[in-house]
Amino acid sequence: MRNGYYQESGLSKSIWSDADFDEMGWHDATVHGVSVQPTNDILPRLLFDLDYLVRWVHPIPPATHFSFWVSPATLVFEDVFDLEGDLDFKGLALDLEIDRVHRLVADDTRPNFSHVPLWHIEGHAFELKFRASGFRQYFRQAPILTSRQALPYAERGGCAFTELGFS
Repeated sequence: MRNGYYQESGLSKSIWSDADFDEMGWHDATVHGVSVQPTNDILPRLLFDLDYLVRWVHPIPPATHFSFWVSPATLVFEDVFDLEGDLDFKGLALDLEIDRVHRLVADDTRPNFSHVPLWHIEGHAFELKFRASGFRQYFRQAPILTSRQALPYAERGGCAFTELGFS
């Protein structure tokens, strides 16, 4: 397992998991792709290709705008079921941007599934809810300091679901 560290950005490792959930935040992360990946088991995986904002940098006067340490990342949820969602981009540009990710205790009467968390990805114009046993997030490149919250397509390596952290 690779485990990149990029001190200047504040990123302490390149592979995170649901054990790190309380330290993570996906506010304004841009989603570039979503994939449902079948497995040899019964339940599939749910993958997101996103630009993760590692750190917001306050402006230093005379600058007035934030800058951002951004890294392309693959977010992978395991053993996914009970997926439901809503999209509402009527009158808006099609831009998938996450506001928050919640890990909830599911109110489930099925005894075999009561231990499986309910995940709620709340976007600015969409939402997804699903059950999954956990996740891993792979930072594919060292973070880049930029004035935008999303990296240009070519700079981030296009759309990818690679499950390797940078070293």
